This record gives sequence, C-alpha cells and structure tokens, in this order.
Amino acid sequence: MASIDISPAALELQGDLRRKRFLKMGLIWALVLIFIGWCLQGTIIEDTDWSRIGGRNGIWASIGRYFSLDLGLLPELIIPTLETFMMACVGTVLGCFFSLPVAWLGAANVTPSKTIFYPLGRFLMVLSRSVHEIVWALIFVSAVGLGALPGILAIAMRSVGFISKITAEAIENIDAKPVEAIRAVGGNQFQVMYYGILPQIYPVVLATVIFEWDINIRRSAVMGLVGAGGLGLLFFRQMNSFNYGGVSMVIVAILLLILLGEVISHYLRKAVI
Repeated sequence: MASIDISPAALELQGDLRRKRFLKMGLIWALVLIFIGWCLQGTIIEDTDWSRIGGRNGIWASIGRYFSLDLGLLPELIIPTLETFMMACVGTVLGCFFSLPVAWLGAANVTPSKTIFYPLGRFLMVLSRSVHEIVWALIFVSAVGLGALPGILAIAMRSVGFISKITAEAIENIDAKPVEAIRAVGGNQFQVMYYGILPQIYPVVLATVIFEWDINIRRSAVMGLVGAGGLGLLFFRQMNSFNYGGVSMVIVAILLLILLGEVISHYLRKAVI
C-alpha cells in the first residue's frame, strides 16, 4: 500500500485554512457577544430602576414576602379554581366546534372553492393564532362585560387557529381512495366527510383537541387579569391589595390546576388514542 506523501506546502496551506476558519468563528462569536451586550445594556441595565430594588438585600426581602402563604385565602380559591377549569373545558369545546368549518374551508382537497374559500379559511387560521388570548379577552370584555363568558370566548377564538390548521393538514394528507369510492357510489358531501375522511383524521384531531385543552388550562388561569373571571381575577385583586401571601396562594392553585390538567390529558391520550 502506497504511503501518502504530504508536502510542507500542503501542511502550511492546511494550517492557514484552520487559522482563517478560527479567526472567522472568533469574529462571529465576538459580534454575537457584542450584540447580546448591547441588548442587555438597553433593556436591563439602562431600563431598570436599580434604586428602587435596594441592592441584594432589597431583592431577597422582596422575594421573601411571597414565601408566607395566606392560608386564610383557601376558601376563596375553590370557586375561581373551578371556574378556571370550566372555562378551559367549555372554551376548548367551543373552539373545536368553530374549527370544523374553518378546517373544511382551509383544506385544499375538500374546500368548496380554492380561489375564494381556501384563502378565507387560511386567513381565519392565521388571524386566530396571531391575536393573543389576552387581546381576545379584552375585545370580548368590552363587548359582553366582565365574567367568565369573555374568557370562554377568548379561549375558543384562540383555539380555532391551532385546531383547524392541524385538522386541515390532516385532511389534506388522507388516503383519497375511500373518498373516491364513496363518491363513485353516489355519496353526498356529508357522507364523504363522515365515512371517508373522519375515520382517517380522528386520532390526529382528538390528540390535537386534548393537547389544546391542556394549553387552555394555562390560558384560562390568566384571563382574569383583564376581568374575564377565574384565578386570574383573584390574582389581580391580591396584587392590588399588596397581599403577597395571597398572590403565592393563587400561584400554588394555578400550579396544582395545571398539574391536574397534565395528569388528565396524559390518561385521556392513553385511553382514546
């Protein structure tokens, strides 16, 4: 086997290439660090009221206020916790109901019109995902007033974008042969959807709805910050009254509710998918 002869010129060329590569990476990392430092300077160092914090002792004193739980708030947590949980459930069901026509319009292989209804369906998906749930809640609070109803409507509207998009993509990826067979024997659009499409997309849609319900529990916990009921409203009241122990109690209740949602969604996925 012939040995490979590497000349000094080739070794020097490889060394030059390695040095250039090292200098290039060093320059890139230096620019990244300069950019991060510039961001920290503008957003944290210059924009923070350091005199109000009061140094290290002030920070620990402020954090320590939240460790004394206000156990007297426990009776007041029951109704808002149930309300938050029900907001997530009803909002998810309502969002699923609204998502079906949007998914039907936004699926290229079943939409009534690719020039009119398909762009409309896709626009509704983008609109729902682009507007934050707090913004939806503010809109519905101004429309229907305070309470759980605007929170439910906000969660429903926010859920439409995700559920309808996943559903529409599932419809577009179905096997076309069962659909063609149903149409060949004279099946109408409802029969095509019910017997040809729904059985194929059922696992995906169900998993998506369960996942969205899990997310909506988190969303419903903050709806009250804009007057849409639930634990968020109680949290807002405790903050306004400077009851730091009450704030911690509400946070604990939100955490336990989210953990409950995680457990329920886990067993639901195992049971039905």
